[in-house]
Amino acid sequence: MTKESDILKIVKEDILRILGEEESKKTSLESIELEIKVSNLFLFKAVEELEKEGLIRSQENFILLTKEGQEEAKNIIKKHLVLENYFKKTRSEREAHEAAHILEHYVSKEVVDDIKKLYTFKKEGVPLTEFEIKKEGIITDIMFSDYELFERVVSMGMYIGEKIRITNKIPNAIIIALENKKFALDNDIAEGLRVLAYERT
Repeated sequence: MTKESDILKIVKEDILRILGEEESKKTSLESIELEIKVSNLFLFKAVEELEKEGLIRSQENFILLTKEGQEEAKNIIKKHLVLENYFKKTRSEREAHEAAHILEHYVSKEVVDDIKKLYTFKKEGVPLTEFEIKKEGIITDIMFSDYELFERVVSMGMYIGEKIRITNKIPNAIIIALENKKFALDNDIAEGLRVLAYERT
């Protein structure tokens, strides 16, 4: 994700989450700067937009959540916790937190609901490289310890709870269909995606 609008969205959500995690629902801009590693340009723009949207307000040297902001922050934190708890099945606590922190900016409420359903599956899923051509599957895990690669794959729309289908296999790569998009995935990357056959109910 490199587009300015995408970075801004992530920064805004991070600000809301940080404020939501504070008991007083307020913190200083300096504290937020230390936690969010982006340029001041993005940070100030994000604060300005959140104020215009009525989600935060400034008071002296502090930023506070409004009532609407508290609701929004609560939803972001809930989403993060669902993702973090899910990843704890296959990762350490720190790794689960990091994976959830990346993924929370990309997934919708519907995907989070699908992820909650994945808790009930008895099987973990198989590597995408072992999945059958033309069969529809659901991604159950993304097994990368390299978080830059993890974020790149997620930003392409490949995340847990998402439906995926292999349309073809070629030497050293797999062609997949994801919603209305098609990608050629290197076998090493495909190996890191775990998939379970998707049964329509």
